[in-house]
Amino acid sequence: MKNFFKILTVTAMGILFTACSKDEDQVILNETSQSKISADKTTVILDKNQLDKVAVNFNLVKSTFNIAIVSTQQIELDIKGNNFKKSKLIDVVNPTYSLTNKEFNTLMLALNGVVNVPNQIDVRLKTTIGSASFYSNVVTLAVTPYILGPTYNYTDLYLIGDATSAGWTNEATNTKFLPLQKTAAAGVYSYTGYFAKGGFKMIKTPGAWDPQYGMGAGAGILSTSGSSGDIKVDVAGYYKLTVNTNTLTYTISPTADPTVTYTTISMIGTASGDWNTDVDLQKSTFDPHIWVKKSVTMNAGEFKFRANHDWGTSWGVAQEFFGVAAVGGANIPLATSFKYDVYFNDITGEFSVIPVF
Repeated sequence: MKNFFKILTVTAMGILFTACSKDEDQVILNETSQSKISADKTTVILDKNQLDKVAVNFNLVKSTFNIAIVSTQQIELDIKGNNFKKSKLIDVVNPTYSLTNKEFNTLMLALNGVVNVPNQIDVRLKTTIGSASFYSNVVTLAVTPYILGPTYNYTDLYLIGDATSAGWTNEATNTKFLPLQKTAAAGVYSYTGYFAKGGFKMIKTPGAWDPQYGMGAGAGILSTSGSSGDIKVDVAGYYKLTVNTNTLTYTISPTADPTVTYTTISMIGTASGDWNTDVDLQKSTFDPHIWVKKSVTMNAGEFKFRANHDWGTSWGVAQEFFGVAAVGGANIPLATSFKYDVYFNDITGEFSVIPVF
C-alpha cells in the first residue's frame, strides 16, 4: 500500500501527496510547464443570421507536471475587470475547442454582456487536480453579442397621463406603464381597468412621444399630432377603453366595479420554471386587479396564471403573447426562451407577454 495516495494538501511548492505508510513516501507535485490558451481572432462580432457557424477557435496546451497525474481542463470566461469572480466554465478534452455564434452569444448574455456593442472578455484555461487549480495565460477578446429573441410582429400601446398608473412621466425607466390589450385585428385595442380623475393619452414606446394618440377634433376621435388633446376622465372608476388606430377612433365607457379580489396571482409551468413552483406577479398599486412581472426570464414551454397559489382558480388559453385566458383554460405556450414583461388582468383574464428587446 506504499504508493496509495490518500491525502492531498497544497503547499507553497506545489501539491503534497502523502502515502499511507511512511513519511519518506511524500511526493511534491509541481507544475513544470504552464498551460496556454490562444484564439484565432481577438475581435468577434457574433452573427445571429449564422447561428451554427463557428465564431472563434481556441487552441489549448495542457499543463505538465513532474509526475503523472489525472487533471481536468475548463475554458473560463468573464467580463474583463471581474477577475473571474462571475465566470462561466466550459469543460474541454481536446487541444482545440470551437464556439458557434449561438453558443458564444448564449455565454455572453449569461455573463450580462451588453448587446450590439463590443465587450472585453477575458479567457483562460483552468486545470484542476483535486481541490487545487492551475491557470494559463489570459487572452482578451472584444465580443459583440446580439439579441436573438422571439418573432414578435405586434405593436403595443401604453397608457400615459395622470388618469393612469404611469402618470405623465414619459421616461423609459418608468416601470408603471400599462399596455392596452391587443386583439386579433391589428390596430384594434382595449383596456378594462381603473382610471383616476384626469387625462391620458397613448404612446407606442415609453420614453418617446412619437407616435402618440390623443384626443383629436372631438370626443371619440384620435389625433397623432404632438398637439393632440388629453382624453378626459371626469369621475374616477372602472372603465372599458377601446381604440382603433386604423380609423383613429376610441370609446371609453364606465364598467361595473370588480367584486372579487385576490391575494396573489402567479405564473406556474415549464415556461416560468416548473409545475411545482409559483412565480408571483406584483399587484399594481394603482389598480389591484392588474398584475405585473417585469423583465422576467421565461423558458420555452407552457404556463398558466393562478390565484392564491391554488388550482381552484387558474386561467389559460392556447395562445402565445396575448389573449383572453379562460378560467380552467388550456396552457399558454411560449416558444422562445427570453426576457419578457408579463401583464395579467384578473377582471377580464386578459394577458400580455411582451419581449424585452
